Amino acid sequence: MSQALVKVEGLRKLFPISKSAFRASGDFVHAVDGVSFEIGPGESLGLVGESGCGKSTVGRLMVKLLDATSGRILLDQDGDLIDIAAISGADSIRSFRHRVQMIFQDPFESLNPRRTVYDTVAEPLTVQGIGSITNREERVAELLDLVGLTPASTFLFRFPHELSGGQRQRVAIARALVVDPSFVVADEPTSMLDVSIRISIMDLMLNLAEDLNVSYLYITHDLAVARYMCDRIAVMYLGKIVEVAKTEELLTNPRHPYTKALLASVPVPDPTHTRPTARIRGGISKAINPLPVCRFIERCPIATDRCRTSDHPPLEEMGRDHLVACYLADKEVPA
Repeated sequence: MSQALVKVEGLRKLFPISKSAFRASGDFVHAVDGVSFEIGPGESLGLVGESGCGKSTVGRLMVKLLDATSGRILLDQDGDLIDIAAISGADSIRSFRHRVQMIFQDPFESLNPRRTVYDTVAEPLTVQGIGSITNREERVAELLDLVGLTPASTFLFRFPHELSGGQRQRVAIARALVVDPSFVVADEPTSMLDVSIRISIMDLMLNLAEDLNVSYLYITHDLAVARYMCDRIAVMYLGKIVEVAKTEELLTNPRHPYTKALLASVPVPDPTHTRPTARIRGGISKAINPLPVCRFIERCPIATDRCRTSDHPPLEEMGRDHLVACYLADKEVPA
């Protein structure tokens, strides 16, 4: 990979569990615990995993809706890597938000019901002090045309309740892209939409990424969506990234037991096809003060004494650009 646009190093976010109003808590939820990855210019990285693994927390940390407990989030700015996690002050935050935006999961909750489409999409331009009122009107109309809300004049002064779910999400995409960001966090942007319109929204996002040279962190629990949208996929489990690879490499040659279990759970539209059931045990563990051993150890079908006596395995290269956090990544999962 060339110079990374975004580089995450050892990112952690701990949430305290309050036990008393008069005593600080010693217990913490390790929502994100030592996460590292890179995203190149124009690249889309999919972050996948089951609910509660920390995917959305990573996204909120990267747009500074949450402050990191520790670690660095480096963003390329004219050849220099600026630590997002360390910036503060209104001017610095405003400059950062010019380059980094977010598309939220629920288009019914992410739009202010009292604001028109024009007010919603133009707000980032107003906050950033970009252009005159006439320029802003032209820019908003341009973005509405780009996201398929045409003719733009018929949508400018509608309110969210007058739009369908797909139209609302197109407005949210226009709002995120109106200030020409270089990086966008998309937190399951199609999961709340009807299946019939998901593909059109995904195609729209892919086309806009290519036309505007935007990089995505695409958060999803759906491997089929990740395959369609992303150049690479990172698999997350209980606050840790356990495998990263190019999309087709990861889907055809998974190395971590958890990744294999995820793939085994994907429905196949062929009633004659049979395949082994994933042999993982129990349910997801609690993320409260976890032991330093492998996070997947209680469910892993191939765990050994080495796994039980060693720290959580680091991400190590097991092939070209294929990183795996497992001491036994080459061992077959029993059928």
